[in-house]
Amino acid sequence: MGEMREEEVEVAVKVVVVGNGAVGKSSMIQRYCKGIFTKDYKKTIGVDFLERQIEVGGEDVRLMLWDTAGQEEFDAITKAYYRGAQACVLAFSTVDRDSFDAIETWKRKVEDEVGEIAMVIVQNKIDLIDDAVVQMEEAEHLAKKLRLRFYRTSVKENLNVDEVFRYLADKYLEQLNNVVDEVPASPQKIGQGLMQTDSKNHSKDKSGKHKHEGKHKHDGTVSLQPSKRRTHGKKSLLASKCDLL
Repeated sequence: MGEMREEEVEVAVKVVVVGNGAVGKSSMIQRYCKGIFTKDYKKTIGVDFLERQIEVGGEDVRLMLWDTAGQEEFDAITKAYYRGAQACVLAFSTVDRDSFDAIETWKRKVEDEVGEIAMVIVQNKIDLIDDAVVQMEEAEHLAKKLRLRFYRTSVKENLNVDEVFRYLADKYLEQLNNVVDEVPASPQKIGQGLMQTDSKNHSKDKSGKHKHEGKHKHDGTVSLQPSKRRTHGKKSLLASKCDLL
């Protein structure tokens, strides 16, 4: 095969959206990928999946968004879907105090499975600010304590939803580039690890779909593998195409 052109390589980022039930996780993903808002609440059973392709700094990035159930009875199911995640949204609701108090627990649950990855805290439903049970200062203090970016969103009004996911894509690419810069120019390293883009970087689940996984060292540091796949010169005609599996 000839040498691949740069535009034939696509970065794929697995993003998990976590938080208590009814904070708006499903609505957020539906809004971002499909441009729709449904006010009727329907509990997520296990996980749902949507994806959207965007361009970040001249790079095609496919965001694979995993909407996970917020109820404890689904923990055993959802934990399995955290694996391989490269970014995470920690979501709580303006009108649900328990969901805010649970943010640190959700952060630990994800990091127990995947180590440190790009994360952001999202306060949803700010259109209901008159009924808020979480003070602005409290949320900002938590974000500062956890050293995470903080966004206030309204999925209903489509406020700051795009900004959340674009930030995570930027953050992941930044981390990815840092890892690439640190890789020694050793044939053995290159042959074994971070910059391979063939099938060795992609494991498959039981359904045959590809999973993109970073590697996590025992010392707690993260060794990210670029999730790039070949598009064989065929770029998507719809820059924001979304697919529901």
